[in-house]
Amino acid sequence: MLGMGGSQLYIPILFWLGMDFKTQAIPLGLLLNIVNSSSALVTYARNKLVEWRIAIPFGLSMVIFAPLGTWININLPAKSIILIFSLFTASAATLILSGFKPKKAEFTVKKKTILGISSGSVLGFFSGLIGRGGGSFIVPLLYIFGLGVKNAAATSSFIITCSASSSFISHIFTAAKPQWIVWLPCVISVILGSQLGSRLMAKKLRPKYVKIIFGVVLLGISVALIIQNYFIR
Repeated sequence: MLGMGGSQLYIPILFWLGMDFKTQAIPLGLLLNIVNSSSALVTYARNKLVEWRIAIPFGLSMVIFAPLGTWININLPAKSIILIFSLFTASAATLILSGFKPKKAEFTVKKKTILGISSGSVLGFFSGLIGRGGGSFIVPLLYIFGLGVKNAAATSSFIITCSASSSFISHIFTAAKPQWIVWLPCVISVILGSQLGSRLMAKKLRPKYVKIIFGVVLLGISVALIIQNYFIR
């Protein structure tokens, strides 16, 4: 529904349920990210909400730079990764809830390509570093540059599919230890949920409610992560 992919929820929930952060929570969260965003993308594309001229260069750049972030991830302690995860999430929540209203912009093909490549390169690196598709920053970024909130969320679903796929492949061949008897039911559940959420957003939900839900969800996750990892022993 929000174009975020879902790893912002999947990874901390799986971690809180007892999965190892690096070998289980991150790779499974990325897999569910891929399933969620690609399933939702079908609905958004049918409703002509995706801005492809930004989405394609953005997504490809993230694919290229995500493995670099993943490599650094392997060499950092889990607690440092969680802190980065929390700060990223809190920043995105603050932006989307701030009441900022960007002017709608008309981009040339060249500007759309430059925007996609430059933003995708930076966010791709951090996507691999913290094990998430980047949706919590892709949507606000596209919104700042003038896309409507629904178009930003829909365009993000393609970008997240690309970046999460690259990060997931990198984790599968490095730190991940799949438990398919748990992973497969999660995949099926996410497909069902993504279809329901994407159809609700595309056809019924008003843009202002998308923004409010988006910001509140992100802020809540960020606060909960910081409390658990730095104040609860």
